[in-house]
Amino acid sequence: MATRAETHSDGVFARERQQQIAAIIAEKGHGRVSDLAARYGVSAVTIRKDLLILESERRVVRTHGGAMAAGRNRPELAFEVRERLQRDEKVRIGAFAAGLVSDGESIALDASSTAFYVARRLKERDHMQLTVVTNGIRIAQELAGRPGVVVLMPGGRVRYEAMSLIGPLGASLYKSINVQKAFVGAAGFTIESGLSDAMEEEAQIKRSMVASANEVIAIVDHTKWGRAASSTFCRTDRIHTVLTDSEAPAEMVAALRAAGIRVHLIGPGPETA
Repeated sequence: MATRAETHSDGVFARERQQQIAAIIAEKGHGRVSDLAARYGVSAVTIRKDLLILESERRVVRTHGGAMAAGRNRPELAFEVRERLQRDEKVRIGAFAAGLVSDGESIALDASSTAFYVARRLKERDHMQLTVVTNGIRIAQELAGRPGVVVLMPGGRVRYEAMSLIGPLGASLYKSINVQKAFVGAAGFTIESGLSDAMEEEAQIKRSMVASANEVIAIVDHTKWGRAASSTFCRTDRIHTVLTDSEAPAEMVAALRAAGIRVHLIGPGPETA
């Protein structure tokens, strides 16, 4: 039988509980479903619904068994969590990026969650001959077995957090392949620092991708702009095209365009100028 608190879960009490849950997670950095259910005398299902609502408002990030704060200074998140952040923006960026890929090309995709959505859209295209070089395990799984698509992976150590392969063993693969386009995500993007990653080992493999490519295409949603992570892997003057969403900062967009870099602002409607 539902508790009294749950009988009001679709009214003001539910919203008040959600506000309190958001405050608790913001203060502690995380919260467990079981602990929150016990605190409010409701079921785990009710708490999961609360967390789903809070995540849709970008106030928390759901994790296995609970949620964590959605602050910009949080530690690196697991791939399965990052995949859900700014999902709508990443889906649109991925679709646009896939449209830039021509039949017969060799492309590089990093292990970013945005590159995953590029791969997912490429998988839907018919009768395409394509070589994809990636250190992303999830990306390789997405494209494996797709007729006409050859997937190449560098050797290296598996990083569970990013579901990626890293290390010096991978550099030789990129040196031996002519890559027409490299699609790379980033943890941070500033004009001064370029594209950067929070982990030096991830940055190393991305440098090899960038060095091997005729064209570098940055795939970065607006939350990455104006931030510099610890390890730069691509200077701004090496970038040819930036794919982002319509919330990217206007001044930075203008500065990039003035420098001759193509910037596409991809929203739910027609592309923003």
